[in-house]
Amino acid sequence: MQVIAPAKINLSLRVLGRRTDGFHEIETLIAPISLCDKIKVEQHSGRQKIAFRCDDPSVPKGEDNLVVRAAKIFFKETKFSSGVSIELKKRIPPGAGLGGGSSDAASTLLALNEVFETNLPREALARMAEMIGSDVPFFVFQSAAVCKGRGELVSPTRLRKQLTVLLLKPEFGVPTQWAYSRWRESREIPGVSYGGQQFAQQSFVNDLERPVFEKFVFLAEMKMWLLNQAEVGAALMSGSGSTVFAVLRDESNADRLATRAKKEMDPELWTCVCNTR
Repeated sequence: MQVIAPAKINLSLRVLGRRTDGFHEIETLIAPISLCDKIKVEQHSGRQKIAFRCDDPSVPKGEDNLVVRAAKIFFKETKFSSGVSIELKKRIPPGAGLGGGSSDAASTLLALNEVFETNLPREALARMAEMIGSDVPFFVFQSAAVCKGRGELVSPTRLRKQLTVLLLKPEFGVPTQWAYSRWRESREIPGVSYGGQQFAQQSFVNDLERPVFEKFVFLAEMKMWLLNQAEVGAALMSGSGSTVFAVLRDESNADRLATRAKKEMDPELWTCVCNTR
């Protein structure tokens, strides 16, 4: 079986405070997008053996890989003893705030549920996903959703309209845990817009821009550059970064905007034009 693992963007992200368990209470609207990894899952003989390979050498292969962790949790919870081979083709960059690793893990759970015909409901898979990471349950539902708690409380919803977005990512990534740890003490940079934006019947805001922009000033410069482009209706950092995305106006030439961004901001920028799903 081959499945896709879509990336995501956070259309809004509010940090409400630190919890007693060390995580942060959040409320976020997340949308899956058309940028995807691909995962191929095949059952094979061999007692509980998980064979994993990936075309990206930077992806960890052992216990630190979320796909491997997802497979182990699935076999533990379902009591299956069969083996499986999993092949991952990466297209979503790491450390980007696009949820690539979490999506890969959730898509692995969905694929294993089909391959082994366990017929588990999404709620049961979401409970497994919660053991892997806070935003893994979101990807189990394969829908835009409002997520609360530390991200594990998922309420699927529908966006008012499909959005065309341009993703821009510099060569560096931003550690999620670090971004949250700096949230309370961080300060705004003068001249940078942090307030909510209204466009396409949607509100855009991200409370993690404050700590991330304070250290990674180039991301703030990227956002402000995008907001000054005629094609852009809204611009925001996704999650904890380092991707900044632009929501484009109708009839805009996204490829031309991407070319201009590389020329005026950074020739090494990774860019991707995609749509919300």
